[in-house]
Amino acid sequence: MEDWIYILNPNKDTLDGEPSDKETMRRLAHEEPDLDLWLSRRNRMSRGDRLWFFFSNPESVIAAVAEIEGEPYDDPHFSYRVDVTLLPEATDALYRNPVGREDLGLGQVRSVQKVKPQALPVLLARAGLRDA
Repeated sequence: MEDWIYILNPNKDTLDGEPSDKETMRRLAHEEPDLDLWLSRRNRMSRGDRLWFFFSNPESVIAAVAEIEGEPYDDPHFSYRVDVTLLPEATDALYRNPVGREDLGLGQVRSVQKVKPQALPVLLARAGLRDA
């Protein structure tokens, strides 16, 4: 199992026309948890991997998490897409107690990147999840 960070800028990115902020992601986790997301390149994601959502504004934090449903696939309108399912209870926990940038050890922020090993324990603890 791999863990990935997916960067969202609520000032620029939308989810089917809705703002990509913490409140929207939390609501979607309970009402419409299945999402398909755009990727700029094919990452080596697999079914069962986790995708942690990093919100760049107004504060730089991870406040939502999803499980990847399958490998990224080609899309004629975007480079690649991937299907995920938001985890409601873990997203609620992260919303209440988000993980800040300082705990993640992020250098250059790219659209998708792997979670650094030293950051995974704090992500799992704040989300109320265990490592597989």
